[in-house]
Amino acid sequence: MKMSSVQRWLVWTSSILTFFTGVAYWWMKNGMEPVDAWAVINHPLQPWMLKAHILVAPVAVFAVGFVAGEHVWKGWRQGVRQGRRSGMMAMWVFVPMVFSGYLIQAVTHVGWLEALAWLHLGTGTIYGLGLLAHHTGVRQRLARWTAARERTERTAYRVLSPHEPTD
Repeated sequence: MKMSSVQRWLVWTSSILTFFTGVAYWWMKNGMEPVDAWAVINHPLQPWMLKAHILVAPVAVFAVGFVAGEHVWKGWRQGVRQGRRSGMMAMWVFVPMVFSGYLIQAVTHVGWLEALAWLHLGTGTIYGLGLLAHHTGVRQRLARWTAARERTERTAYRVLSPHEPTD
């Protein structure tokens, strides 16, 4: 099932922005050392990255919901095989990624918070890789299919056309 250009743009833009704001926030929080020993944050932009991630993530949730009926569900019901494995991988981790992201904002227990953060980071990474694999795999298969079809059409034209000069 083909997505419209608006759907494609919305899914990709929101997913990329969510991924990069999340990775930037994670790096600032866990990969950097604070300049001051008494600092609460490790980088001056760390709170802004968190806010940007929290603001753009619901757009990604909306975008996936926007394509779920037409692209995902119809493709599943019609038995479309092309890109199914990578697309379903992205969809199956999307739900725990979203729930863990929301729960991170509500849970206060340090142990649960750390477990949710790792779950969110892991599922977010798998979602991003699945989306990328889905996109590149489908494009490669379509290119191979189109090239094979064109070769078949050229061969059929040569066989059937009396106007083509013979060698």
